[in-house]
Amino acid sequence: MRTLRGTPASAGVARGPWVRVERAREPEGRSIDPRQADGERTRLAEAAERAARELEELGRRVTEDGHPDEGAIFEAQAQMAVDPALTSLAEQAIDERHVDAVAAVLDAGRDLAEQLRGLGDELLSARAADVRDVALRVARRAFGMPDPVPPRLEVPSVVVAEDLPPSVTATLPRDRLLGFALESGSATAHAAILARAYGIPAVVGVAGLLGSLAPGDLALDGGTGEVFIDPDAATLADLDVRITRSRDAEALARREASLPAVTIDGVEVTLLANIGTPEEAPRAVELGAHGVGLFRTEFLFLERAAEPSEDEQAAAYLRAVRAFAPYPVTIRLLDVGGDKPIPYLPIAPEANPFLGVRALRLAATDPGIFLTQLRATMRAAAGGPVKVMAPMVADAGDAETLLSLAAQARAELESRGEPFGEIDLGVMLEIPGAILVGDSYFPRLSFASLGTNDLLQYTLAVDRGNPALARYQDSLHPALLRLVHEAVERAAGAGIELSVCGEMAGDPVAAVALVGLGIRKLSMASGSLPGVRRAVRGIEERRAREEALAALDDGSAVQVRSRLSPLLAGVGAA
Repeated sequence: MRTLRGTPASAGVARGPWVRVERAREPEGRSIDPRQADGERTRLAEAAERAARELEELGRRVTEDGHPDEGAIFEAQAQMAVDPALTSLAEQAIDERHVDAVAAVLDAGRDLAEQLRGLGDELLSARAADVRDVALRVARRAFGMPDPVPPRLEVPSVVVAEDLPPSVTATLPRDRLLGFALESGSATAHAAILARAYGIPAVVGVAGLLGSLAPGDLALDGGTGEVFIDPDAATLADLDVRITRSRDAEALARREASLPAVTIDGVEVTLLANIGTPEEAPRAVELGAHGVGLFRTEFLFLERAAEPSEDEQAAAYLRAVRAFAPYPVTIRLLDVGGDKPIPYLPIAPEANPFLGVRALRLAATDPGIFLTQLRATMRAAAGGPVKVMAPMVADAGDAETLLSLAAQARAELESRGEPFGEIDLGVMLEIPGAILVGDSYFPRLSFASLGTNDLLQYTLAVDRGNPALARYQDSLHPALLRLVHEAVERAAGAGIELSVCGEMAGDPVAAVALVGLGIRKLSMASGSLPGVRRAVRGIEERRAREEALAALDDGSAVQVRSRLSPLLAGVGAA
């Protein structure tokens, strides 16, 4: 037996015979006579249109199969097939390098993918795989090559591959697909998103996987990232126990999803979900999220070489709004900067990008991208309640920028006669100074949300990704608790709603502290909902308040955690 480790992509345990899916063969391009360029451009356009129609049809099939949000993945790929970012680059290759449509689109796909990967962002790298997948489909159509036939999986099997394009993932027979393990890929890739939507265990980024395959079964744990090649009897017995526990935990989570998050002494807490794409909505709804406290919109902007249109954005936001109706969806405006650059945004490199021109600060030089996004959110609000919050707000001037942009976006929609709904406006509190001067602008807003990930980073001057600084990275640090307490008091004084949308909200012990300090809305990754719900239902708000206020005078996060953890004894959430 050999054990490999990768990145957990979709929870669950699978074991059985393995079937390898080979990378699709690329058609071969050729050089052309410059006089053939017009014909090759026509050939390219026809191939792109055909690929787009096929992807739209695949999206319809996935939607009709009960997964409308996942179907949207293929709608996006269909748009990518005819996106000028790809086709114009391919046409340029035809004209300047004198190659045919096949070589041109393959080269264009590789160039775009490399641009995305070179930005050093996991989400961008995942979208690079989509670009390659779409370019290869267009190239096959231009060449006249059929798609590879997916494996039939004669018996229930685990699929292994270097990578799985979403178009292949969606066509695998799910009644015989036990799980999949990939040598490359990431948890944000669309293949992984589809796996989570379908409830298929998956592990990605398993270095050395294909070279380690051996006769016998293959097993994987999508929650831990472990892959077992030809597992022995002891490992199989352990996996059987894991499978039983996983099924029991999933069943319990579903049974409890409809239970209100109410403390023993009757204080109700609203549990919300953090999502990064509309495809994550079904899982969050299934686990009992009463809306979205943080919809990260970067996925729309980071997966492409050109800015998404207002129509594309409105459609994506509307999918999430409809999925969570009648509960509200809180959409965060674009949050990028020098650390996460976008090819079509002129963001200059900065020595300290986390302290530089990022998020709402970009409006000073490029308000258009936020106006488009605000119009799109207002249009989505015609389908259900929408809140919009701005990140990286430091003071009243930034709040005024948000209010001014929203008023302009509203006026533009009115002048166009475009149907839209009203939105609530708020801010994301990530900068300590924004809390300390909150009383100067809170009264003009509807809500605020504590982004505790960055708030901790800015409060303690700590890179939360640096393992050498681990002792500073616990969100229960008393300094952060004092800022939360300050925010609660200032929001209450202004009469506005305050929530927490950072990872702190998904930690059951930290959730006890937040409830004790007066927070009544907690937003977290969907998988954290069951544990936090049990924590809230297992405590008395009175005790939580007493201990949380006392914790403000503790000297470290370790002390705070030791103080609060006993409150969850026997709850099964800590």
